[in-house]
Amino acid sequence: MLEKEGEAWSIALKELFSQLKSSDTGLTTSEAEKRLKEQGLNDLSRKEEHDAWDILFYQFKNPLVLVLLAATIISYFLGEKVEAIVILSIVALNILLGFVQEFRAEKASRELKKYVSLKVKVFREGELKEIDSKHLVPGDVVYLNIGDLVPADIRLFYVDNFTTDESPLTGESIPVLKKITSVPPHHDLPSQLFNMAFMGTFVSSGSGKGIVTHTGEKTFFGRTAAYLKKKEPEANFQKSIHKFSNFLLKVILAMTVFIFISNALLGKGYFSSFMFALALAVGITPEILPLIMTVTLSNGALKMAKEKVITKRLASIEDLGNIDTLCCDKTGTLTEGRLTLEKYLNLNQEKEPRLVLYGMLCNSSQGLNKKALDNPIDKSIWAHTLAKSLLPKLKEYTFIDENEFDFERRRMSVIVKKDDMQLLLVKGAPDAVLKVCDFAQLNDHKCKLSSALKFEVERRVKSYESNGYRVIAVAEKPYSKHKSTKYDETGLTLLGFLLFLDPPKKSAREALSLLAKLGVKVKVISGDSPVVTKHICHEVGLVIAERIVITGEELELLSPAQLEQYAQRYNVFARVTPEQKYKLVASLNREGHIVGFLGDGINDAPALRAADVGISVDTASGIAKDAADIILLNKSLHVLIDGIKQGRKVFGNITKYVLNTISANYGNMFTVALSSLFMKFIPLLPVQILLNNFISDVPNLAISTDKVDEELLHKPRKWNIKLISRFMVYFGLLSTFFDLLLIFAMLYVFKVNLEVFRTSWFVESVISEIIILFALRTHLSFFRSKPSVWLVLVSIGAVVFSLALPFWAFSQQLFEFVPLDWKMLVLIGAILGAYFTTIELAKKRFFRKFSE
Repeated sequence: MLEKEGEAWSIALKELFSQLKSSDTGLTTSEAEKRLKEQGLNDLSRKEEHDAWDILFYQFKNPLVLVLLAATIISYFLGEKVEAIVILSIVALNILLGFVQEFRAEKASRELKKYVSLKVKVFREGELKEIDSKHLVPGDVVYLNIGDLVPADIRLFYVDNFTTDESPLTGESIPVLKKITSVPPHHDLPSQLFNMAFMGTFVSSGSGKGIVTHTGEKTFFGRTAAYLKKKEPEANFQKSIHKFSNFLLKVILAMTVFIFISNALLGKGYFSSFMFALALAVGITPEILPLIMTVTLSNGALKMAKEKVITKRLASIEDLGNIDTLCCDKTGTLTEGRLTLEKYLNLNQEKEPRLVLYGMLCNSSQGLNKKALDNPIDKSIWAHTLAKSLLPKLKEYTFIDENEFDFERRRMSVIVKKDDMQLLLVKGAPDAVLKVCDFAQLNDHKCKLSSALKFEVERRVKSYESNGYRVIAVAEKPYSKHKSTKYDETGLTLLGFLLFLDPPKKSAREALSLLAKLGVKVKVISGDSPVVTKHICHEVGLVIAERIVITGEELELLSPAQLEQYAQRYNVFARVTPEQKYKLVASLNREGHIVGFLGDGINDAPALRAADVGISVDTASGIAKDAADIILLNKSLHVLIDGIKQGRKVFGNITKYVLNTISANYGNMFTVALSSLFMKFIPLLPVQILLNNFISDVPNLAISTDKVDEELLHKPRKWNIKLISRFMVYFGLLSTFFDLLLIFAMLYVFKVNLEVFRTSWFVESVISEIIILFALRTHLSFFRSKPSVWLVLVSIGAVVFSLALPFWAFSQQLFEFVPLDWKMLVLIGAILGAYFTTIELAKKRFFRKFSE
């Protein structure tokens, strides 16, 4: 809408309003809606959403599905029509289950985005309204106040002590004082444009109004915030899944090729051998693992939402459970996140209510404009219990003039009058006030502020600060004029100090103890002073490594290798920059830690993105919430601890499925591989293998509801491919032993025919995988760990269904089953009993020897 880029800050305001076809009262609603259609949403975080067709198409990207579809076509044209229909039905059902669950997850994801929004005050139809920042358009007039996130690039036309923190754009942490005068057009760096407020920065002090010049990707932030557009680093969960998939693929290929070759060479037909090997490949593949994960993670997300933990990315739930390092700021996490006036002491270190009264007079709530209490210092003075009792005395004073606070002199002053007495009152940073004081009030007497006394006062201020206090000095002098400037702030008498504290949370000490018991190390990464940070850590019981607080200045001097050593070695960092936060988190990631980062500021966005799990809060800046994976509706470590426990339960249940399925399927494969060497027929038809696989997987869908043993919640765990492979071989061979026992009994004792053999092995194979789940789901004896009701009911249903199948006419026709007599059922029952008992004994030895 602007003809040239530089016009946003260089042309006169009148001309700017004209070009943007707006006024200082803002746009009409209809005009704003029209521009929104033309310009698009003011949004940098647009992520691809998938419709139903995308999700359905994605189900066919699984190579095994494509192979099975190819096998279906081949079977059909070779005359095996019933077999083709059965295979196709099973594939279709798996696709349908995957589609339904992923569609629900996508829908839930869209719903969860409603929790993450940024509101902005804008003038529409001449009235101040609150709208979603995504609906801002060029020409809108916006009102900004202290603490607000700037939602677009804005040319300011009114400012009142208005400063912004532009560190996300410039790296400069010192707030920038804004003005409304024009800037030469050749100045095009954010640091030079003092009449602009930029998207992604936030208001440090004061208030202002401005007209939106650019939105979305056309803003400075949209063009320069490259880290928000980069592909997110692969989280631990994703890395683990890839490792597991590669491991599984190797096992499947090796076993499938062996079975195909051995069966073909033994004269069982190339096509039959190929179909059999193909069906076995599907049989040993936990193809519903993505479905199990989605169901389990979705259930976990719903349970976490009830605990005020909102999940933006389902996979992050498991990573949250497995974090071993939590990086966080102290403010709002270890502390209450708000300043309170704790003490008001004169120079004799006695309580002096007059200091509170003067603090109320020399305050942003007074003055010509009677501004709202935006300054946290001023707000906490008025919130003190003494303030209410001082109100009658406050009314005895008349306000005359003021010199507002600014970041250059770091103090403010007011002229007040009571009866015939007129005073200039000054309040500000101790060193800034001491600089303009010549006298001090000691023992009710005014005395000269000598070098020795000044040294003693400075020592006392340092003592206060070392105890975690934010110190504000108060001074006065008689004053006869009715106007003043900042240059009149001289020759003052120091009266005393107001001591403020962001108090430690009462729950912080307990929360840190719980995190330690869960095996999570806490690292504090703060922008505050090392003295205050050290004090708060002591207050909440966080042991500081080597009793050293590392500062940002020290980190700046380190090489990348040294920084990695410091990130590992120390646990408290102060005065750090956003870049240093990012580097510390990235270093911990590279060292193999699963890192969670809790942050709510714009400056936290890079570190949130770098962490395995970025954690923010609902009250955080919009950019921080966009970069995060988890949103806490309450900034509390206890809420986070609940989320970690839920994440560990999710990981535990997914692991149950993987270990049970892969060991059972490996056992079946190994049985077939061995039996192929001495049996002249294929032990199970391909359709029987696929049906076996499908029925045994049904109870696994209920694993997401299962209970997890308390001992598995005590420390973070990772996907251990070595442990999985040992488990697969150890329990797979036990499965093979009892399979072969059944085979030999049927072939050489009962001498059953082919149909009875296949039916018996099918029933035994399905039921064994289901009942063995109840042994392998816990490290404890099965009767000491209570499973969920759903898991029990679904498992009973699957077992009954498997036993009934051979007696139904349709299954006899489709799957070539035959009814089993009581002898076969007793044999199967005896072997299953022996198998379950052996597993119960063997698992104790296995977990004692190989468990993490």
